Amino acid sequence: MASSTRRHVRHMSKQDDDGDNSTIPPPNISSIKNKFKRAETFVKIKREKRKQRIEERKVRRREAELLGDEAPPKQVPRTIENTREADETMVTQDDEEVQYDEANDELASYFKRESLPKILITTSDRPRTKTNKFVQELKMAIPNSQSKYRRGLDLKKIIPQAIAKSFTDLIVIHEDRGEPNALYVCHLPEGPTAHFKLSSVKLRKDIKRVGKPCSNQPEIVLNNFNTRLGHSIGRQLAALFPHDPEFRGRKLVTFHNQRDFVFFRHHRYEFKSGEKAAMQELGPRFTLKLKSLQKGTFDSKYGEYEWILKRHEMETSRRRFFL
Repeated sequence: MASSTRRHVRHMSKQDDDGDNSTIPPPNISSIKNKFKRAETFVKIKREKRKQRIEERKVRRREAELLGDEAPPKQVPRTIENTREADETMVTQDDEEVQYDEANDELASYFKRESLPKILITTSDRPRTKTNKFVQELKMAIPNSQSKYRRGLDLKKIIPQAIAKSFTDLIVIHEDRGEPNALYVCHLPEGPTAHFKLSSVKLRKDIKRVGKPCSNQPEIVLNNFNTRLGHSIGRQLAALFPHDPEFRGRKLVTFHNQRDFVFFRHHRYEFKSGEKAAMQELGPRFTLKLKSLQKGTFDSKYGEYEWILKRHEMETSRRRFFL
């Protein structure tokens, strides 16, 4: 009786194999005891799902071409960014209040082209090799910038000297155990001062197929700085670079804000056709996370802060962002 049942099961499975495979549900991977077969089955399922998504995408594209203006709207994936919590400080380009504030803030002279950026870059005391190399590569990415050794001076003494020598911005890079971990940007002579956590620093030697840097003035791209605080940070980062980019040099510096992490990228692009462009990274590469924004120049003891990140009080939701 048992043998006949087994033969019946084999017969049924053979019929299923000869039939329509689309009705067979995917196997339960966790029930496969052999880890190699389990991994192989998982890869096959992922491959089939990917093929199915590609085919569905092709079908939707053909339908859109046939229907033209009557085609259904393009599907927008649901992400953390487009489902962020509502923020009352979100601004639009035609916001008159924001325009008035920005026309009269400390950075207004730069955007009115009354001053040209001149950047001083320094570090904490006794920087190690990686920090020194990072400073040199950052100096190549930011035109009209100079690096100076700290020599044990306090920032309160460095700032008046930088103002006397007509520097418009001061960048200070701190390190921890030889790894750059913090970056200050202080606009001179009246501030503001932004303090960032610095992470994911990748030097040119660690970037694959890195290009040779050149001295041309780059184009600047600022992405997703949509709140009042984001506008302030974006303007302060933009003020580090000259007004007129040299388009023939094809250099591009990008500050891309995603979930309050600001990604810095430095590229050269080349047009391959009328619609596509090839990008070659020049380096360095790093990520910034805003910790505080202070009015005026750097003053850790008596400074007045516009914004401070208090993680336990402010980071209460994965969909709450401030930039």
